[in-house]
Amino acid sequence: MAARRLATATIVAALTITLAACNSNGATPPGGTPSTGGDAVSGGTLNLLGAGDVDYMDPNISYYSVGYLNLRMWSRQLFTYPADPGGKNTDPVADLATDLPTAANGGISADGKTYTIKIRPGAKWSTTPSRQVTAADLVRGLKRTANPVQPFGGIPDYADLIVGFQSFASGFAKVAKTPAAIQDYIDKTPLPGVEAKDETTVVFHLTHSASYFVGMLTLPAFSPAPVESLKYLPASTELGNNYPSDGPYKVDSWVPTKSINYSRNPAWNASTDPVRKAYVDKIVVNETVSQESVQQQLQTGTQSADMEWDVAPPPSQLPALKAKKDPKLNIGDTAGSNPYVIYNTASPNNNKALTNPKVRQALSYAINRDHIIQVLGGPTINPPLTHVLPDVIVGSQPNDPYPYNPDKAKQLLAEAGVPHLTLKFLYRNASEGSSKGFQTIQQDLSKVGITVVGVPSPNADFYVKYLQVPSVAQRGVWDLSLAGWGADWYGNAAVSFFNPLFSGEPSFPPVGSNFGLYNDAETNTLIKEAIAAPSADLAAPLWAKADQRVMANAAFFPLTNNKQANYHAEQVNNAVYVPSLQSFDPTNVWLAKGKQS
Repeated sequence: MAARRLATATIVAALTITLAACNSNGATPPGGTPSTGGDAVSGGTLNLLGAGDVDYMDPNISYYSVGYLNLRMWSRQLFTYPADPGGKNTDPVADLATDLPTAANGGISADGKTYTIKIRPGAKWSTTPSRQVTAADLVRGLKRTANPVQPFGGIPDYADLIVGFQSFASGFAKVAKTPAAIQDYIDKTPLPGVEAKDETTVVFHLTHSASYFVGMLTLPAFSPAPVESLKYLPASTELGNNYPSDGPYKVDSWVPTKSINYSRNPAWNASTDPVRKAYVDKIVVNETVSQESVQQQLQTGTQSADMEWDVAPPPSQLPALKAKKDPKLNIGDTAGSNPYVIYNTASPNNNKALTNPKVRQALSYAINRDHIIQVLGGPTINPPLTHVLPDVIVGSQPNDPYPYNPDKAKQLLAEAGVPHLTLKFLYRNASEGSSKGFQTIQQDLSKVGITVVGVPSPNADFYVKYLQVPSVAQRGVWDLSLAGWGADWYGNAAVSFFNPLFSGEPSFPPVGSNFGLYNDAETNTLIKEAIAAPSADLAAPLWAKADQRVMANAAFFPLTNNKQANYHAEQVNNAVYVPSLQSFDPTNVWLAKGKQS
């Protein structure tokens, strides 16, 4: 989800995944029901509270769950996931597109390699004057994902799928990191795999058929980009404060790590948007509130507290909230691995001990998964995951190669010649779950002679200043960390785990989300064979083999396919959990009369 993905990318422990994507049907489990409170009311200000920021205020670059939550307000994609109370919110629906493409309606060619998609007339940018979102904007947006300043972290999903993209991206990487040079390359360099056939018709040409392509097109990376976006460096603060909107809201101001203010986009027409109702007039995000304070304010009815931003109920408070069946609590399913332990396979520390698979295997035997699950809220919220793919993803097979065994860990460390190690653990100090996860792993590893020292990071810096910068890993700033991942789409989505996380150099940050810089020739071959399989049924056993290989090499240590907890204040109505956002959809909630902040 990525690194954005997830996804996007907040779990019950406030370990926000890079890209959020899940298998929930959108239903609200015990203790949570979307409150209707009568007829919907328009108006008011929706206040969101949190402790961290988006990764980038840039639709073509963001790959973080809270980044996706932000984009829901002001950026539209060809396809997205709905906020349907009681509905199946993991099936994509047309957003900017007029229809889902099929062979029957001419949207998909007979060989499955050409997709023709029409853009809704009347969908407009918040420019002066406002103007139609076009197919050329779609082409420009996809080109921007390969920019040399900050490329999109999920590019491995489609680099070899869209005709000519790899070559286009390779050339783009050599371009000077200036707005003028970037615009010149985008304007003058064709991308044969994406064609603006006319003003509102975009055609995608694929190297092979991919039944999951519509799901892939829900990624914000495939958002259109207006020509004005080329005036600024990609992913910059200046761009984030000046990017035109095609959604119901526009960004009035963004002060990184402090606040975001949105107001209505006058160019948006509700008749062109089947997904967002946009009941409230304004949305205000306060990014300076602790996880505990957010929960307290939501529960006690503080006037400027309506919903969470990038945090969730503290794990220690979940049992009580569940016991009393608090209707403001929602617990939704996910299709993620969140959190998981990252092993920095490129660390120079301890004479490069972590480059040895035997040492990583020893760590895996020494970590007690049950201990970590308990501090994250228990197994009901965090069912264990012992391999790469969650069970709702094609190719998932049961496999538990590292049951807790400290004696086995000591044996492997001795065989590797490193009976004593000192490891640096990167964690988010504003997150209860991340902090307690670090402390728990520190205690577990101490039992096998390993000393773990903490490297605390603010939430906002965790990805953009640490994990997404390979040189930080290569310098040994950290050896272990906790991150999370969600499927970029659903069902036939194993490629969205393996290509961004485990496919060697093409998946290294910032282009990919292989934060531990894992690179194994056999794994890479298995991934390519699975992608080339002509059907999901034939791909499934190949994905299972890739999963087994990654686990045999102890590339990482999975912990849980978590469920996502979210909480909202009493005055919030129609709070529908959307798995791809890992949150309630702010564009569809409304506030009770007299409590509209």
